[in-house]
Amino acid sequence: MPTHPSARVQQAREALAARLRELRLDAGITARELATRCQWSESKSSRIEHAKTPPSDADIGAWCRACEAEGQTADLIAANRHADAMYVEWRRLQRSGLRQLQESGAALYQRTQLFRVYCSNVMPGFLQGPGYATALLSSIAAFRGTPDDVSEAVAARMERSRVVHEGNHRFAVLVEEAVLRYRIGDTATMAAQLGSLLSAIALPSVSLGVIPFNAPRSMWPLETFTIFDGRRVHADSLSAAVTLTQPTEVALYTRAFEELAHLAVHGSEARALITAALRALDG
Repeated sequence: MPTHPSARVQQAREALAARLRELRLDAGITARELATRCQWSESKSSRIEHAKTPPSDADIGAWCRACEAEGQTADLIAANRHADAMYVEWRRLQRSGLRQLQESGAALYQRTQLFRVYCSNVMPGFLQGPGYATALLSSIAAFRGTPDDVSEAVAARMERSRVVHEGNHRFAVLVEEAVLRYRIGDTATMAAQLGSLLSAIALPSVSLGVIPFNAPRSMWPLETFTIFDGRRVHADSLSAAVTLTQPTEVALYTRAFEELAHLAVHGSEARALITAALRALDG
């Protein structure tokens, strides 16, 4: 089953470090000799080999020259860049505010035909109403200390969410029952959001399942993730947005989604859970 996104990134970096170590061993030189040839410290060689310090493109070039394996340089640099691209800090994405982050995914949303979405903590972004989105993005902006462009970010999110009603898009959505109960915003905001979720069940493009609290778990709760047309996965953590495109990793998340889908209820049973969450707001 899928591991935490940061673990996937670390695995990619460790795989690259192992390839560099193999080059050194194949060349028959010690870590000290490699450091001498590269004109850096032996400790730097050790940090790179043990995936403690990500190498730069220049470091990889020097390493390959030292091992007389220049033909490996381009491939190793590509692997290094892929590992870096997998892990994109939220702070970098959000440095100019939240609006840009919302707009950045618009093209991907437009070209995706099948979305498979699992949410364990908040409502799916494209099913969020303005009030809920405002409350959520306001808390994110405050926590991150990003520029306050929440109004613009909410407008961008609502614009991006039009894909639910337009074009040839299909959405298979799973939410944990806890998502219905977490209070994002005030009572009125949650009531409006749960009402919107009830309306979403009737949309022809949306299949909405809720995983009950008491479902016998054959699959544990995971981080929120989205699968785009079976080719790409976005998985979210507190510190990062991770993009996965390797077929084996996408297949792993697809399998996880299928396992989670077996736990979910749909139709009238899903509506009953949403309605119960609505009633609980008055409690």
